[in-house]
Amino acid sequence: MAPVRQEGYKFCQDICIPCYQTNGETVLKPAAFMDLAQEIAYWAAQELGFGYDSLHVHHTAWVLSRMHIHFAKPVAWREQVSLFTWHKGAESLFYLRDFELVNVQGESCIQATSSWVVIDERTRRLVRPEDLAQFLKVDYQVDDAIVEPAPKIGLPKGQEPEYVKDHVVAYSDIDLIGHTNNARYAVWAMDCLPFDQARQSVKDLYINFNKETKAGEKVQLFRAKDADSWYVEGRVDGKSCFVVKIDI
Repeated sequence: MAPVRQEGYKFCQDICIPCYQTNGETVLKPAAFMDLAQEIAYWAAQELGFGYDSLHVHHTAWVLSRMHIHFAKPVAWREQVSLFTWHKGAESLFYLRDFELVNVQGESCIQATSSWVVIDERTRRLVRPEDLAQFLKVDYQVDDAIVEPAPKIGLPKGQEPEYVKDHVVAYSDIDLIGHTNNARYAVWAMDCLPFDQARQSVKDLYINFNKETKAGEKVQLFRAKDADSWYVEGRVDGKSCFVVKIDI
């Protein structure tokens, strides 16, 4: 039985926040929320008939392209919460999915919107929406955790980013698609911040995935700062593979 329940057009999962998903202040880490969101997204899509198993038989797979997460209220270790997700239809090449994490008092603690694409697992190229019509259901109702789709982001103009370190993609980074899991990029980005900044409460996290990375590749990590925002970019052979904007 799927560990999610359906409430109207939304799917929900009840969660007790475990210690290993929290930081030194016992608050849920941004990457941990991405892990939770990814899992419920897979289950919800599967229940609707276009999940991992359904696409895999056509040699296709969901890949996260962009995400914006707004942290409205800290979520703590051992806190009982409910995570909701729902499909919002297609926009150009993207399929939109929103998330909302709610505590037992009914307060909305985290809101997120995400943009997904479908790739051919053999060629790693995008599959256009019109090519998916024969097996992809797109029934949905409009509701917004965050109204605007996750935006395209880049490093701030007019300044040279600071090189931080290299990261070689390793076993712990790889997911079931065979490339770096989306939440790992948030881990890398937070590790690039000064510790006194990373330990503060994150208000918003924006992330763009520009190019997949695979085991053994060396990712050069750079950072920059603009007002209250930190930016982290990963590059492989001089090409951007991801960019993260973190508002503290």
